[in-house]
Amino acid sequence: MTAQPNTTAFPFSLERPTSQQDAENFCSALSGTMEALLSVIEMETDLVRAGKLREAGELQADKARLIHEYTRGMMTAKEHAVALGNLAPAATQNLRRQHGEFQPVLRINLAVLSTARDVANNIVSTVAKIAGAKNANAPTTYGRNGAAPNGPQSARGIAVNQSL
Repeated sequence: MTAQPNTTAFPFSLERPTSQQDAENFCSALSGTMEALLSVIEMETDLVRAGKLREAGELQADKARLIHEYTRGMMTAKEHAVALGNLAPAATQNLRRQHGEFQPVLRINLAVLSTARDVANNIVSTVAKIAGAKNANAPTTYGRNGAAPNGPQSARGIAVNQSL
C-alpha cells in the first residue's frame, strides 16, 4: 500500500483541471495563496526593518505553511500549464503576471533578512571578541622583578543599545 499525498491541506486541487471552472478555481486559489504569502512577507520585512525581531519570528509558522502551498501550487501549475492555458487563458495570464510581481518583493525580503542576520552576527562576534580579549596593556613577558604576567582579564561589563 502506498501513501497518498494529503491534498486536503492545499486550497487548490493537485489534479489536472478538466473544465474551465476547475482551471479558474485553481488559478484563483493559487492567487489567494500568493496574496496571503505576500502579505506575511511584507509584514515580516517591516517588522525586521523596525527591529521587532520577536514579532517577525512569530510569523514564521504562517510563512512556512504559505511557502509550502505556494511552491506546491507552482509545481502543479507547471505540470498542468497546457491545460490551464487552454481552459482559462485569462486566469493563467493573471497568475503569471502576479508571479512576476512577486519575485522583487521576495528579493527585498531576503535582502532585509540577510542584512539583519549579518548585523546580529557582527554584534555577537564583536561582543565575543571584547568579552574574551586580553587587556592590551598587560605585559606578555616577565617583569623586572621576575613576576609572571597577569592572565587575561574578564570583561568589566557589556552595554546593549536596544534602540537599534
